[in-house]
Amino acid sequence: MKFRSFTQNFLNLRFQIFHTMDTNKNSYTFIYAIIMVVVVALMLALVSGALKERQTTNVELDRKKQILSSINIDIKGQDIEALFDKYIPKALIITGKETREESGKAYDMTRPLEDGGIPVYIADIDGQTKYILSAYGAGLWGPIWGYVALNDDKNTVYGTYFAHASETPGLGAEIANKQFQDEFIGKKILNDENKFVSIAIVKPGQQAADRDYVDGISGGTITSKGVEDMIYKSIIAYESFLEQTSQQ
Repeated sequence: MKFRSFTQNFLNLRFQIFHTMDTNKNSYTFIYAIIMVVVVALMLALVSGALKERQTTNVELDRKKQILSSINIDIKGQDIEALFDKYIPKALIITGKETREESGKAYDMTRPLEDGGIPVYIADIDGQTKYILSAYGAGLWGPIWGYVALNDDKNTVYGTYFAHASETPGLGAEIANKQFQDEFIGKKILNDENKFVSIAIVKPGQQAADRDYVDGISGGTITSKGVEDMIYKSIIAYESFLEQTSQQ
């Protein structure tokens, strides 16, 4: 509506200005060109502003889909906002050893929060608490990211979700495949002494003696190691939270 009104006002103004000018003079062409450049710039700015809010909403909606997928919620054909509000009513923002509670917003993990905090999404699945931690790292060709959901023991993996920007189809891109993600279910991120050790990703047929492990992707070794590195470096930031024995 605002854009239509602006266009109509511009056309009226243009008519009033140029109707009184001598179109045979060079000044007419010069002034006309300047006005058109300014008007086109203003129109592009208006369009960009009108679309920005919708783009921001769509990006956050996609994050919510990813978070829900990490707790094994079927999102196909569902109202994502309603599902998110139902299963993830709140989040904790961890800043050092301090925590504060927030509503269940899906935060952008490609950049730090204003206070340097990191979010823990609190999910309620059939009366059982799940903690969803964010992860962000690098694959072979670009960024990779995801979410790791833990049971209320803050140790056992309940579910995962991984995605990528530009990994090789059929190879590293397989980290987005549910078959790979489901390998993490039931694995533990703490050792017998309750120290964080993360989860290893090994070549098929190999083992990790000091911690739980899953098979990597054949032909996608660098991306697999990128996921392993991402999980370790991202979750260790939550170490103080994981060490807390009290229920949030």
